[in-house]
Amino acid sequence: MSTPHHRVLALAAGLAVTSTLLLAPAASAQTTASGIKLALPALSGRHPVGTTDLHLVDHARQDPWQPTAKRELMVTVTYPAHRDGQRAPYATPGLAPVFQEVSAHPLLLDLPPDAVDWTGTRRHARTDARADRSADWPVVVFSHGFGSMKELNAGLTDDLASRGYVVASISHTGEAGAVEFPDGRVVPGAVDQEDAPSRKAAIDARVADSRFVLDELTRLERGTNPDAERDPLPRGLAGSLDLSRVGIYGHSYGGYTAGETMYHDRRFDAGVNVDGSMGWGEPGEVVKHGLDRPFMLVGGDFEDPATGGVIEHSHLNADFDPTWNAFWAKQRGWKRDLHFDKSTHYSFTDLQIAAPQLTSVLKPGKKEELVGEIDAKRSLAAQHDYFGGFFDHHLKRRDGRLFGPAGPACHPDTRFIA
Repeated sequence: MSTPHHRVLALAAGLAVTSTLLLAPAASAQTTASGIKLALPALSGRHPVGTTDLHLVDHARQDPWQPTAKRELMVTVTYPAHRDGQRAPYATPGLAPVFQEVSAHPLLLDLPPDAVDWTGTRRHARTDARADRSADWPVVVFSHGFGSMKELNAGLTDDLASRGYVVASISHTGEAGAVEFPDGRVVPGAVDQEDAPSRKAAIDARVADSRFVLDELTRLERGTNPDAERDPLPRGLAGSLDLSRVGIYGHSYGGYTAGETMYHDRRFDAGVNVDGSMGWGEPGEVVKHGLDRPFMLVGGDFEDPATGGVIEHSHLNADFDPTWNAFWAKQRGWKRDLHFDKSTHYSFTDLQIAAPQLTSVLKPGKKEELVGEIDAKRSLAAQHDYFGGFFDHHLKRRDGRLFGPAGPACHPDTRFIA
């Protein structure tokens, strides 16, 4: 029988809330006839950002959830760009009903119907803007949580692109909350996360997805358009990727995906696991063997369902997450364990700063329940600095003082466990 700690840990392993958007606490939401239009934070990097979607088909692989079909993915590529075109919508019309359903769920935002104008909310990234060719940009792959969607971390991935990266965010079809394809199909998630064989199939598919996406980005860099519809690529994107410098990170099950992908594919040079157990039911290969390349663990706080006390997600808490403890002992490369005090599992999604803009419609205590008591503005600034700084240090070989003894002093809500 599982303990209360292990039942809570299942959340960290797999569940990332399938709802809401990350928006800046300093910005102000607008109320329209369609509901509250949320305001995204300014990008912290110096580069304007462009975005484009790729429909990729892996003709060499059957889909694990639809065995008669080839594996199809949607990937959002975000990149340093010129200030061209229109700001991209956060939720497309096809996905807007999904956002409405999950945001109304009692365990999530528990909002009234049509409280938020999801399609009216805009990212700072501009659709199909010309790529900035002033440098060759390192590449970072992003993987979402089990049952979540890549759209729910667009605030962080857009910001990383503004710091000089090409970021490829993957929708893991069939297991993601929902994926919209160019022909209008919206494929919902249909994987039973309580079924151990399905969880194993999911991590195997995710690793294969991540490796395939890197293959397709390599084709793109060489001048081939990998998009299934052959939709035109943004001008200048091909030829702007530096595939000798590749990182990967993910939230929740996406963090497990990052580590497991690095174990299986040496093209990935550095990775970050954001609050996700590295196995679910049994440890992953990365836990058993570790890595010889840089990897960072980032943890938040959980509430003990038995006592109401705080459970700190770190490698020192082997009872709560034995996979982090075992990985730490095996890890041979550079490593850090970074903790955000008074945060929650969802503080590392775009929910972190959506909630402060929705206080007029959220029920009392709901904001703290979902994103904790950490200051949202400071939390976001720390995430931008640490995630960007990690890849700067290991992919760009820039000064890593942020990860030295004085680093946490820059961000009072964070500390290095080790």
